[in-house]
Amino acid sequence: MSLVCSSPQRGIVTFTLDNPANRNALSAGLLHGFAEALDDCGKDPDVRAVVLTHTGSTFCSGADLREPPDPAAFVGLLRQILELPKPVVARVDGHVRAGGLGLLGVCDMAAAGPGASFALTEVRIGVAPAVISMPLLSRLDPSAASRYFLTGERFGGAEAARIGLVTVAGDDVDAELTPLLAGLRKAAPQALAETKKLLTARVLDAFDHHTDALVALSARLFASEEAREGMGAFLERRECPWVL
Repeated sequence: MSLVCSSPQRGIVTFTLDNPANRNALSAGLLHGFAEALDDCGKDPDVRAVVLTHTGSTFCSGADLREPPDPAAFVGLLRQILELPKPVVARVDGHVRAGGLGLLGVCDMAAAGPGASFALTEVRIGVAPAVISMPLLSRLDPSAASRYFLTGERFGGAEAARIGLVTVAGDDVDAELTPLLAGLRKAAPQALAETKKLLTARVLDAFDHHTDALVALSARLFASEEAREGMGAFLERRECPWVL
């Protein structure tokens, strides 16, 4: 399976993205399994919070270019995480690219280790970070968002913490994660659910108002000649023709 789910350990369930050979890319099958697992957690009174982590050197590389998911299904998963009445905490010690940053952006907190690196690479393959702009633009420092959305540059954990993408970053990701989980274990379940609603209200409002237009934009760009060339170049490990 591409997603492995643990049993609750003192209230914490761990979801592990477990397809390192495919850089934990977001395929249609992965989205379906992820959505089912979230639904189960939302109904389970023994679950206080979810930790989302990964195997291999990549947390998530974004959409699977060989089996791209329906943009509407991806939006549905992001919204499901936002609406889950349990906090979701990302544990990242690998590369996060493109749509993987959208997945990270809807987590309530995130800890990054020394292996973490981040890049919004959409512009380099001929598309745009359309759908994932909804959670990210409400989270990121505006000047940093402009820089990294437009250039596709890579940045590390310390910069991710500075600009608001992750909560904490350090040399030991589990040491950084420990106080976050300890705090959640001390919090009352109903209080966590209602507090999360307060924190996610603004980004859910963006989903309410902009989802249809951004899904249409994403679909149009992915179907374009420029995107076909860009994705082909990526898969063939060559430069795109627009590179100067």
